[in-house]
Amino acid sequence: MATPRTFSFPLMPLFLLVGIFYLNFVSRVALAPLLPVMEKDLGLGHGEAGSLFFFIAFGYGIGLLGSGFVSSRLNHRVTITISGIMGGLTLILISQLNSVSGMRIGLVLIGVFAGFYLPSGIATLTELISQEHWGKAMAIHELGPNLGFITAPLLSEFLLNFFTWRFTLAILGASAVLMGFLFFGLGRGSKNRGDPPRLQSFRKVMSNLSCWVMASFFTIAIGSSIGIYTMMPLFLVSEMGMDRGWANTLIGLSRSFGIVVLFFSGLIIDRVGSKQTMVLFLSATGTFTLLLGAIQGAVITPVLIFFQAAATACLFPVGFTILSVIFPSRFRTAAVSVVIFIGFLFGGGTVPTGIGYWAEAFSFSSAFSLLGLIFLAMLPLFLRLRIHLHPPA
Repeated sequence: MATPRTFSFPLMPLFLLVGIFYLNFVSRVALAPLLPVMEKDLGLGHGEAGSLFFFIAFGYGIGLLGSGFVSSRLNHRVTITISGIMGGLTLILISQLNSVSGMRIGLVLIGVFAGFYLPSGIATLTELISQEHWGKAMAIHELGPNLGFITAPLLSEFLLNFFTWRFTLAILGASAVLMGFLFFGLGRGSKNRGDPPRLQSFRKVMSNLSCWVMASFFTIAIGSSIGIYTMMPLFLVSEMGMDRGWANTLIGLSRSFGIVVLFFSGLIIDRVGSKQTMVLFLSATGTFTLLLGAIQGAVITPVLIFFQAAATACLFPVGFTILSVIFPSRFRTAAVSVVIFIGFLFGGGTVPTGIGYWAEAFSFSSAFSLLGLIFLAMLPLFLRLRIHLHPPA
């Protein structure tokens, strides 16, 4: 039976979810703008630096798959709170470590606690908001990571003017802890419990071809956004010869364009349809990623960074909307867990690691061009996706 909704589009609970999602995301990408400094301080190569994000991605996958155990014993609201508070505390701990091996363990834990959020966040959002508004709600929800994309490099660069990269991480961690307590006190998260992971649910989801198509989609979405974003500071500083401050400023500002386009993406999804919107934004993402590697210049590179960021920002609301439509509510948490686990492990872990090692052997620009070609070559796969509506349950 459907959970009754007092409002069809409650903004305050939605924006509190955006707030917790924002800091959840920042805790995972905060290393990116700090990498040029960390490489020198810790003596890392491009490949080793990129591999740090693999440990976050690996932990994130574990957190996603295990989130059902937590939410089934507590509830979605408490699970979201734990994700914020424990993620922040772990980030503070990492800032105090001197061992790279110890940092890698801490990064796995960052990923685990961050992974707890998404299934509970999506379950809360789809419970609070009517299905006819899901496209717009998903677009607003995606303000969290997109604001993180913008502010992480700007905030990190500002803090680096006064503090070390370690203290910068500690400040971000403390902010996540405070936001967790704020959400718990004021948030209207779902008090329903999640479904514990069941082999039958995962088998049902994974036997559906659409699951693997969507896993491929989110690999592209995460790889083209987080994967490229995390290595962009090193590309601009080491290969393009930019000043670190200007590079981080450019990366942050480029993501503001994505937020503008993000609002239109929700309207396009609800009006044109999810499948058509998916193909449109995937085509744009592949093209701009290819051009980013193929063409460089003092003017054209910043322009392409802006357009590539805008295209990738639009992939996530359409992806989550399709996931919510393809799978009925009883399988939705399992579907989100499986699909995002695969997408983040490869897109958020393997892609930046591969870019780093490829750049050591060849160049960052050729790595971007190769990714763009792969994204475009996968378009026919998504044209075969079949979408059937499921009523909320």
